[in-house]
Order: sequence, then C-alpha cells, then structure tokens
Amino acid sequence: MSNTVRIFRPSKNAMQSGRANSRKWAVEYDQTSARTIDPLMGWTGAADPQSLLKLRFETKEEAISYAERKGLNYRVDEAKERITQIKNYSDNFSPDRLS
Repeated sequence: MSNTVRIFRPSKNAMQSGRANSRKWAVEYDQTSARTIDPLMGWTGAADPQSLLKLRFETKEEAISYAERKGLNYRVDEAKERITQIKNYSDNFSPDRLS
C-alpha cells in the first residue's frame, strides 16, 4: 500500500489578521483509516499516526522533492492568489466615485 500526500499552501487562520504562515507549503498524509472516538474521554483519534502529521516547507519544490525522495504519491493543490486593491480614505469622497 503506497501512501498519498497532499501538497498545498494553507489558508490563514480566521483568528489572524496577517498572512504569516500562509506563504509556506505544507505536506499532509491522506487519512487511511477511520477516526474513532475514545469512549472514556470523548477524544477523537486515529489508528494511523501519519494522518496527524503536517510538515512545512519554504517552497513547493522542496515539498515535491521530499515526497519523491520518500517514494510517496502526491498531488499539488495550487492556492488561489489573493487580489488586493489599495484603497485610500479620500477615495470615498472622490467625484469619480460610483454610488
């Protein structure tokens, strides 16, 4: 059985205002077994410890290189680039402003 990994750039956390950790690439192993609920504590666990592993890399090429060195099947999920429009407060009062 060969492992499959997902290579992607994680989105920013909802509690973050900046994009500090969203520039790095992450490698996550796909889940191979169902998650189980511990009857005593109610915690969720998995029989496969690799499904809980998340590795971070500076570039996509480093992440792909890691997967190839380890002999893993991988898929790359490209991130959508964010389009930002620079706005000034004075633009609210511009005569060219659309209502």
